[in-house]
Amino acid sequence: MTDTTDDIAGEISFQSFEDDCRMLGSLLQEVLQREVRSQIMEKVERTRILAQSACTMRNAGIEDVAEVLEKQLASEISKMSLEEALILARTFSHYLNLMGIAETHHRVRKQRNDSNEASLSKSCDDIFNQLVHSGVSPDELYNAVCKQEVEIVLTAHPTQINRRTLQYKHIRIAHLLDYKHRPDLGDEDKEMLIEDLVREITSIWQTDELRRHKPTPVDEARAGLNIVEQSLWKAVPHYLRRVSNALKNHTGKPLPLTCTPIKFGSWMGGDRDGNPNVTAKVTKDVSLLSKWMAIDLYIRELDNLKFELSMNRCSDRLSRLAEEILEQETSSEDRHENRHQYFGRHQSKQQGAALPSQLPARADQPSCTDCIPRIEIPRANYPLNHQDGQDSPKSNPSSQNPFRNGHTIPNGSSGSPSSNSSRLLNQRKMFAESQIGRSSFQKLLEPRPPQRSGIAPYRVVLGNVKDKLMKTRTRLELLLENLPCDYDPWDYYDTSDQLLEPLLLCYESLQACGSGVLADGRLADLIRRVATFGMVLMKLDLRQESGRHAETLDAVTKYLDMGTYSEWDEEKKLKFLTKELKGKRPLVPKSMEVGSDVKEVLDTFRIAAELGSDSLGAYVISMASNASDVLAVELLQKDARLAVSGGLGRPCPGGTLRVVPLFETVKDLREAGSAIRKLLSIDWYRDHIIKNHNGLQEVMVGYSDSGKDAGRFTAAWELYKAQEDVVAACKEFGIKVTLFHGRGGSIGRGGGPTYLAIQSQPPGSVMGTLRSTEQGEMVEAKFGLPQTAVRQLEIYTTAVLLATIRPPHSPREEKWRNLMEEISKISCQNYRSVVYENPEFLAYFHEATPQAELGFLNIGSRPTRRKCSTGIGHLRAIPWVFAWTQTRFVLPSWLGVGAGLRGVCEKGHTEDLKAMYKEWPFFQCTLDLIEMILGKADAPIAKHYDEVLVSESRRHLGSELRKELLTTEKYVLVVSGHEKLSENNRSLRKLIESRLPFLNPMNMLQVEVLKRLRCDDDNNKLRDALLITINGIAAGMRNTG
Repeated sequence: MTDTTDDIAGEISFQSFEDDCRMLGSLLQEVLQREVRSQIMEKVERTRILAQSACTMRNAGIEDVAEVLEKQLASEISKMSLEEALILARTFSHYLNLMGIAETHHRVRKQRNDSNEASLSKSCDDIFNQLVHSGVSPDELYNAVCKQEVEIVLTAHPTQINRRTLQYKHIRIAHLLDYKHRPDLGDEDKEMLIEDLVREITSIWQTDELRRHKPTPVDEARAGLNIVEQSLWKAVPHYLRRVSNALKNHTGKPLPLTCTPIKFGSWMGGDRDGNPNVTAKVTKDVSLLSKWMAIDLYIRELDNLKFELSMNRCSDRLSRLAEEILEQETSSEDRHENRHQYFGRHQSKQQGAALPSQLPARADQPSCTDCIPRIEIPRANYPLNHQDGQDSPKSNPSSQNPFRNGHTIPNGSSGSPSSNSSRLLNQRKMFAESQIGRSSFQKLLEPRPPQRSGIAPYRVVLGNVKDKLMKTRTRLELLLENLPCDYDPWDYYDTSDQLLEPLLLCYESLQACGSGVLADGRLADLIRRVATFGMVLMKLDLRQESGRHAETLDAVTKYLDMGTYSEWDEEKKLKFLTKELKGKRPLVPKSMEVGSDVKEVLDTFRIAAELGSDSLGAYVISMASNASDVLAVELLQKDARLAVSGGLGRPCPGGTLRVVPLFETVKDLREAGSAIRKLLSIDWYRDHIIKNHNGLQEVMVGYSDSGKDAGRFTAAWELYKAQEDVVAACKEFGIKVTLFHGRGGSIGRGGGPTYLAIQSQPPGSVMGTLRSTEQGEMVEAKFGLPQTAVRQLEIYTTAVLLATIRPPHSPREEKWRNLMEEISKISCQNYRSVVYENPEFLAYFHEATPQAELGFLNIGSRPTRRKCSTGIGHLRAIPWVFAWTQTRFVLPSWLGVGAGLRGVCEKGHTEDLKAMYKEWPFFQCTLDLIEMILGKADAPIAKHYDEVLVSESRRHLGSELRKELLTTEKYVLVVSGHEKLSENNRSLRKLIESRLPFLNPMNMLQVEVLKRLRCDDDNNKLRDALLITINGIAAGMRNTG
């Protein structure tokens, strides 16, 4: 039971944490005394004292006094001016963010101290030790770790509330707090550190905390790539060292250098399900940007590595390679020198000569262009540097070109011959001078390697690697600009194997020469990065709704006078698809005219064919329900690859993409196993899986829509059964399976502790492989700092390892499954009777929550609804959960659970449920997560929303739901055996209580602002105040959607 930082939310030193919170609070107050009028600050402080007093009374059980104080607090907030409300919202919002920073810092600090004293819980060393002592042989442990394949997929679901500008400032404060606790810090250093903190807090206060424009999909992709640059790039080598050291300690063998138990994927720029802003061009651009970032990071690492590997002794093989490189460079340099001499001798003769009015192709470049030294791109022009959607300048493409040198090469002109001659002479002069200057400058920055391979051979080889990487980067820049790119394939790297080859040669040479200590340093880290991140950092998944593929095939079959594909029954669809897949001719006629939606689908498949599996990961089909959904994508993919290879005159790059059905609704989850059986019974498909995907079928299960569809408890049980059925189906056909978990950040969308979630999966569903999404604010919470990222990566590794070698227990007896069915049935009926069948609920939802206003946040590129409808059914799961989290009612996470437990307990099965809680990991995990969210729910705050915002005729609905909340709390405690909520996580309970004096006034202020805004909906200042309260409550709850 945890917060957003889930598995690392263990005990912290509260004394130090509270000291830092007081310090940050006093520094914030010091800043505000300069920035804000004293009368307003007095009101802010009075609000805090009133809220603190009310919380103290409620914690002491003195409810009557607490209610009086809360009513007085609400009354005073209702009388505030708009200016005062804005200041109060901003102050408490920033303070809650500062508390969150301090909390994360102290968790990291606790981990560091624990790891110094003993083996850290759930670390590789801890779990490997447990397994060996429980009878697992060293060889079995070693093989299981080396064969593990976990992929963490970062998504851009709109739940990251903070602007990236503020996220970076928060990271700077985290670093300063880390520095503050150094034991060697002197008094002067402490004073300077306080000054730095004041500067950061001042900067935060003076920064607009709201996004003024929606981010584009490319902005979201940049955010994901920046997580790699700022954190994962540092964390991955550290994590792999921990795995390797633990393996060596317990098996005697280190982790192989190119073995990567964890890799990363992304949906940012590839997830087009319900998002018309993600186009084929966006996908291509994001893929190229990801490659550009990877190459840029490798170039930076090589600069450091070249400096480190200055030694002369090397293997014969490396020495020969260095000599070959030097010989090539010498011959290239001679040609380059002759070129400059030619310019010098002939320039005076050419000045008066008649010149053509247009330059021939590539006349501006010498014949040895590829050998000319090139200055690196300035970081200011780095194409991924925009921090937020509103920070991106809208200028013409040429001004954004990151590799122009300040002058242009004319491709043609309309002026007079003399002006053309003058321009050409100036151009040639500028070109010659620029090459001389660049060459000289390059020599100053980076002296040329020696002319004998016996001296610094590693620098020679690594220098050559860097040159090829720089050409690779330039090629990507040209592709991003849609400019001609005719590089020789020998001059750039296309695959990670090509880049690994010289690096591994250097590593082997160092080991052979007795310099293993050097080989296992920065060079080993770079090799591990290449093995993990490849040439793309994160392979991009594509995702589209199954209905869009059916529409595309409708257009084709209608054009071919075959009828309407979507109207056919499943058997007819499968017969048609299988026949076409076995054929060799393209299906889509080139002459066929289609609508924009169909064209976009076809364009996406063409881009996928151009990029191939070297750049892209899986093609995910959302709302999948039948085998035909998968074959439809396979057919469209095959058709696009035939068309692209025909145009290229050669096979498409990489292999075909894995096609992954995503089962989301309860109905589809129940039929998932049948759909997979039908799919694998088709000979063509089974042969395709074996031949092209190593006999591995990937299946995705969705947590968000199933939870919104039937409630959290029923969704959890249906997901469990669906995984069991899918695993059994694949086993019947001798096909391996990887389950892809589409988990959200909040409990209502399948979130929760990674370790607990993996450990509670059905036996056999985690056999060394796993894919899982990390969404929205969870990406920053888990991977935003290198220290927390290392911990999360270890937890993924150890949880998957345990689930593979020591699978969790199945239900001890069939009776337990029957009880789960009964709880699920009652829970689902109760949930749906409220959410979908009560005609008043939709209006109540809109009145009692800020759902309608969430769209103004500009936190994601995707619309909040799949279709233009006001019903709950078409509302996305994210705003559904987000809205209830804001009111602190968190209804989607618990509604129906109390009714289900009560129904079974009243039939005399209480002791059975207690036994299930103690002995069945899945049931315990499900109940613990619900208990955690109940600890965050606040009935008095939810009641305040109802009393002020909900029509009197509908308030009874809120009253009934609050009674249901109390029933749920009662029966969860009965089954778990706890006396009070969060009893088995006192640290979490104490952290929640510490936020309440700032969180409660934020909710009361949000209610008041909503009340005013709904009477004056064009008031932008009121809207800003509302959005700031949303930010603050999200920071205090440490969850959004």
